[in-house]
Parts: sequence; structure tokens; C-alpha cells
Amino acid sequence: MSQTLEITILSAENLLENKKAIKGNTFVTVQCDGSNDEVSTTGLDSEGGSYPTWNEKLVMEVPMHARFVTIDVRYKTRGTSSCSVGVARIPISDFIGGYVHENQLQFLSYRLWDNRVRRNGVVNISAKVKVSQQSSCSNSMSSLVNGVPVTGVPVAGNGSNRIVTGIPAVWLNYQSSL
Repeated sequence: MSQTLEITILSAENLLENKKAIKGNTFVTVQCDGSNDEVSTTGLDSEGGSYPTWNEKLVMEVPMHARFVTIDVRYKTRGTSSCSVGVARIPISDFIGGYVHENQLQFLSYRLWDNRVRRNGVVNISAKVKVSQQSSCSNSMSSLVNGVPVTGVPVAGNGSNRIVTGIPAVWLNYQSSL
């Protein structure tokens, strides 16, 4: 079982190699720690130098047991090889769970760390967990309010699509405890 994560790699800032500005040919790879096979890659940015922009959307399946998404900013050297500029390990909890709802777009920035564990720029991304078909309700118990799905109890059994929402409460018989 997995969830679909949509990450848009927007840009990076202040990328250096040996304390010198990078000339260009930068790209980004994104990988989830739960799946070693799936690696998503952006195209090359040859004009941005130390401040590249990609604005590329990458969609990946994230297993339920995954803990991190790794974003690696790289630059192409001569031939077919490439060198890492910096890596950001992002906890899955930043995207999934907590106060973030499914299908909510977030704009995030993360510090990049080079292979000597020194700060080396920032990567800017947007992320959204796509709503799965299994988790979305399509029966009479759900409705849309301002485009947001709401689940509740039907008000009347006469075919009305109005619903009551709230926190379930347990009714206790206080007379028996008196």
C-alpha cells in the first residue's frame, strides 16, 4: 500500500562547488527511502548557474513504511558523469499526516548539505499528497463545501444531501450513577 506524492522542484539558491559559483547544467534527483528502484529526475538547467530554476512536477509512489524523501541537487561534469552539490533528507511527516490535509499544496524550502556535511544552498519545492480513490468517499454520507469533501450524518431520510458534522459524543446515563 502506498500514497502518491506530487513534488514540484521549483528552484535552488546559492549553489557552490569548492566555494565557487556553479556555472550551470544542474538537475535534481528525488528518491524515497522505502523504494530503491524509483528515482525521479528533472531536466538540466543550463542557464541558472548558482540560482537554477526547473519548475518540474515529479509524481512518485511513497510506501507507507517510508520515512524520508531525499532530494539531491547535482551538476553535470564532462562526459556522462555528475557530481552532487547538496542533499536534503526530508521527513515524510512534513507531507503526510499531522496538520496537513490530502490534496493541500505546500511551498517548502530545505537546506542542502554537501558530502562534507557543510551548508551548500537551499532547494525550493512544492508538495501535495494526492487523494487516493480508496480514501475519498463517494456515497451519500459525503458532500462538498467550498470544494472540500465533508463527511457527516444525513439530516433527513428524504433524499436531502444536507449533512451534520461534528465530533461524535457518547451519551451516558447519569441517573444510574447517582
